[in-house]
Amino acid sequence: MRISTNQFYQNSLFAINSQQSRLMHIYQQLGSGSRLTTPADDPLASAQSVNLSQSLSLNQRLAANREVARRDLGVEENTLHTVTLLLQDIKTRLIEAGNGAMSDSDRATLGDVLAQARTSLLGLANATDGNGQYLFSGSRGDTAPFQEREGSIVYMGDALQRHIQADQTRRMPGSDVGTDVFARAAPGETCYLTRSGPNNAGTCVIGSPSITTAAGGAGNRYVLTFTSPAEFSIVATGADGAETARMEGQPYVSGKEGAIALPDGIQVFLAGQPETGDIFVVEPAASAETDLNVFATLDLIIGALQANTSNDPVAGARLSNALGSAMQRIDVTHDNVLTVRASVGARLDELDALDANGAQRALGYSQLLSRLEDLDYYSASMQLQLKLSALEAASLAFQKIRATNLFNLNIN
Repeated sequence: MRISTNQFYQNSLFAINSQQSRLMHIYQQLGSGSRLTTPADDPLASAQSVNLSQSLSLNQRLAANREVARRDLGVEENTLHTVTLLLQDIKTRLIEAGNGAMSDSDRATLGDVLAQARTSLLGLANATDGNGQYLFSGSRGDTAPFQEREGSIVYMGDALQRHIQADQTRRMPGSDVGTDVFARAAPGETCYLTRSGPNNAGTCVIGSPSITTAAGGAGNRYVLTFTSPAEFSIVATGADGAETARMEGQPYVSGKEGAIALPDGIQVFLAGQPETGDIFVVEPAASAETDLNVFATLDLIIGALQANTSNDPVAGARLSNALGSAMQRIDVTHDNVLTVRASVGARLDELDALDANGAQRALGYSQLLSRLEDLDYYSASMQLQLKLSALEAASLAFQKIRATNLFNLNIN
């Protein structure tokens, strides 16, 4: 077989280029620290590496979401802590207002104090997070949740919570709806509240209701209407507004305190002298019909404190009923705020647990990626020496072949 000079050159050049290419590949691996410089290096490991990188990126995104949730919940916790202290101060002021030795001017001053407390509470209810979004407006973060409308404060947000994807299978509320904080009873609340009719003309005062039997309280609403100073009727209605019981001609001894037994094991005390047409309502705190808007409660008691009661038994009775009703409702709101704070604390604890799980997953992903991608420098260094030796051998062989011709070829 005849081998031409051109073929000698081509074969030698191919051998040198091939060894240089392999050497450069080793250099790239050593320079990058990765054994997968191209997917062709290990197709299966490259595909697994892409999947693991995506999982690691998603885990990092969820960790960032948890930081956002922790920040928002932390702001809410601080806000609710201040609300709790403010409600406690309001309760103290209401107790002071019940002091019979206070004059009308003293009570008016106390009303001004409560008006300032109302303003402070409104500011807290309209608190924002670090991004300028209102905490308690539901999904309408750019709308102040509580706004003045015709002399009263109404809720202008919605009932949708803002959820944050805290983990692959967990969407967590990052805030609470304003009505769930400032205008409801805590879930599972079984207490009853009282209020008097706004046009009552007598001096009758109603006390706090109580449940007298273990299974008492069917969630009904009771309306006591005096048909005369000595008799009253009781009408009970269910949650749907349908009448469930009616008791007519119930006797009442004017001017004396006495316990009145209502249906379903509810008991309430009345004292004083009523007038025909006076109305008293006993309603469950957890009922949807019960108005627990804390701002409406404060408006009611502020108005009552600013009214003159000196030498006016009817005005005094109205003040007593207003104070009793306000105390009951502020207590319910205070308990509900504590319940919401407990929920916020539970979510913060859950975020800590999710962070721990996320850190463990990130460590696992990183270890698997390292196993697939990271270069074994000891093995690569050995390969580098081998490739250098092979390149040198190919170069020396080419030099030998290039020096060979017909005139210096020794044939024995």
